[in-house]
Amino acid sequence: MSLTPEEVDKIADLARLELSDEERSAFRYQLSSILDYVGKLSEVDIEGVEPMSHSIPVFNVLREDDLEICNTETRSEIIASFPEKEGDLLKVKAVFE
Repeated sequence: MSLTPEEVDKIADLARLELSDEERSAFRYQLSSILDYVGKLSEVDIEGVEPMSHSIPVFNVLREDDLEICNTETRSEIIASFPEKEGDLLKVKAVFE
């Protein structure tokens, strides 16, 4: 598959690259070569191969949430020293808008 100069310009624009004429010509050849190589994947027989997202099994490693009780004095000190609060609740900046 041979890319046209316009396609190389579009790719460069998407990547926010400014290419000289020499670079444009070199990248045209290189990108076309890469696409040809990737195109060979369509020749592979995948009949009976189950789709997968990873080549090895991946599992989440999670730990149990352990509740640690804070004594009343420490809790009161934390609440008293927090800049913004509403009753016993601490106000923080929004993470999502």
